[in-house]
Amino acid sequence: MLKSLFYQSENFGLTCLIVFFLVTSCKNSSENKNVNPLIPDSEATKMLQTLPKQTKFESSQAFVKYWQSGEAEISSYQLQQARYGELREGKAVLIFVTEPFLPQKQVKADLSAVSNVQVLKLNATKNFNTGIYPYSIMQSTFYPLSNTSHALKVSCSIQEWCGQVYSQLNNREQFEITSHSYFEMEADAQFNLEKTILENELWTQLRLDPSSLPVGDLKIIPSLEFISLKHMPTKAYDAVAQLTTGNYTVSYKVLQRQLSISFNPEFPYQILSWEETYPDGFGEDPTVLTSKATLLKSIKSDYWNKNDNTAIRFRDTLQLN
Repeated sequence: MLKSLFYQSENFGLTCLIVFFLVTSCKNSSENKNVNPLIPDSEATKMLQTLPKQTKFESSQAFVKYWQSGEAEISSYQLQQARYGELREGKAVLIFVTEPFLPQKQVKADLSAVSNVQVLKLNATKNFNTGIYPYSIMQSTFYPLSNTSHALKVSCSIQEWCGQVYSQLNNREQFEITSHSYFEMEADAQFNLEKTILENELWTQLRLDPSSLPVGDLKIIPSLEFISLKHMPTKAYDAVAQLTTGNYTVSYKVLQRQLSISFNPEFPYQILSWEETYPDGFGEDPTVLTSKATLLKSIKSDYWNKNDNTAIRFRDTLQLN
């Protein structure tokens, strides 16, 4: 491959630069132990533009011990989810884990490299039944540990017997949105949005430093889950955010919606419960319902290594069976 690059290039200086990139990008993790994982390369600066009045997050010994020990935090919740004008019983799970992220490809990095960005990833799942058929919802958020930029990527998928929908936001020069749906009026779409606060990223920002959460009158893009379930346009809406000890609330007047997250005010700021209130159902005057999730159990685990049948016992621990 390298030989062909030499033959095809008419500019020896350019060829050398290509060779240097290929060689250095393939270094293994042991050769990059001293790389500061919070400092991205210059090519990523457009997508990592600094948030207003935000200082860089400095990790403590407690943070490193808790979040960078090779384990994820897995927390299960008893769920009451509003859907079709009724509350449905189910389970929710929040999985927080740190990992290296490629800012250009916007995927998890397989190899250690100076261009990697360390992120706090949140995989948030919900499972509940609506009558005869089940709902499965999953959202993923990749948020830089530097805590100075918007999430690098957010995605959401919803499956039920009628069909499935998928939406994804990529943080590049603008927010790039892609969505696919089995609904005729939504179908397939691609468009860009100006960067602003993402509701999805607030959950990860809270885990890093609750005091850094935005407050006051804001423009926020609601969670991709809410946008999909309610068939709302993906855009920023006027919101008011309030932070008190152990609680963070976001209210959207035009959506008649409020999200309230309760958390432990002490590190590692574990999420204890949340409530989401909005009109849900059919007709011109749908019922205002409040979805609720309350913590059941939390464990630390390298769950990706626990995929044999004997590991099912951990689901019992999490009260998921």
